[in-house]
Amino acid sequence: MMQTRDPKRKIFLIATEESGDRLGSALMKVLRQRLGDGVQFEGVGGRTMAREGLETLFPIEELSIVGFAAVVQQLPKILRLIRETSDAVIEAMPDALVIIDSPDFTHRVARRVRAKNPAIPVVDYVSPSVWAWRPGRARAMLGYVDHVLGLLPFEPEEYRKLKGPPCSYVGHPLIEQLPSLRPNLDEQKRRDSEPPVLLVLPGSRRSEIRHHLGLFGAALGRLQAEGRAFELMLPTMPHLEATVRRGIATWSVKPQIVVGETERRAAFRIARAALAKSGTVTLELALSGIPMVTAYRVGAMEAFILRRAIQVSSVILANLVIGKDVIPEFLQEDCTPEKLAAALSEVLTETPMRKQQVEAFAQLDTIMSTGNKLPSVLAADIVLATMRKGRRS
Repeated sequence: MMQTRDPKRKIFLIATEESGDRLGSALMKVLRQRLGDGVQFEGVGGRTMAREGLETLFPIEELSIVGFAAVVQQLPKILRLIRETSDAVIEAMPDALVIIDSPDFTHRVARRVRAKNPAIPVVDYVSPSVWAWRPGRARAMLGYVDHVLGLLPFEPEEYRKLKGPPCSYVGHPLIEQLPSLRPNLDEQKRRDSEPPVLLVLPGSRRSEIRHHLGLFGAALGRLQAEGRAFELMLPTMPHLEATVRRGIATWSVKPQIVVGETERRAAFRIARAALAKSGTVTLELALSGIPMVTAYRVGAMEAFILRRAIQVSSVILANLVIGKDVIPEFLQEDCTPEKLAAALSEVLTETPMRKQQVEAFAQLDTIMSTGNKLPSVLAADIVLATMRKGRRS
């Protein structure tokens, strides 16, 4: 008896971190609006993708591994999950596979899928940092990625230069969230009043918090001892609160800890300046109009590898998007309480450094514009176009 093909379009999505889970959820929502009951989702995701109807193959917490040593210890489990996920894609025979960020995991799955079934189109949502290190990855991706959805406006040109797969700028999810990042009139008054609110952002992973909290506490203690007045706020998430509270126990200056995304954004809207671990948060702060000092410390092995791999003048995402190194960054041995305190003193007052940052941040709306379409809508358009081209008869 001849089998009839399920008329539903099947999309397999893989997101293994919370940020990817949010992107996947927004994409699923638009795809469902476009296809209605004619779409079926399978794959790997977190809580927000589950709310859109995804039943995950495994909890994404199983892959929350940071640090070279931890990865080595967990390697057998990681390899097993890669095999199981790629086998699930092959068995599902989707109209498209959408891999979302986490390239160390998702790209390995995509390569296995392409080797076993080249007919399944692959869309990569969130480019790996080919412009920062290991640029050869872009050309290698031609073998297993049909289209890259870039979050940063300079990425399509980088892929052209590096001879990688087609890349389209769809916009960063932060540009959908600007109202929650920017102050109203009352919040602006607090931002401008004394003592200034200073945010401290040590990272979103426990290992990052461990690397930065002692250093940040020493810098802030030094700043206070020099007579600088400020109100300190430390935003964190519920699952990290206990780690943070233990880490600040010895600080001479005690921050107000705010927990959860809503309270975090409220703190951003009244802050005058920030001390932050480098990463996506620098772009979030820049879009909020908050001048900052950035720092980053990793273990000795990771530092050794990164020094030889990084090919950009700055590791600060906001600097790369602006195209100019306006935000000071203190990395590894350069990352000392003395240097951080001196730089923080400058961004808390009306200095040339602060003014340069504020003026540069004002250009971001134009630099990151996607016209009148939301990033999730642009991403869905490309997934649908890629899916149609690759649809099986």
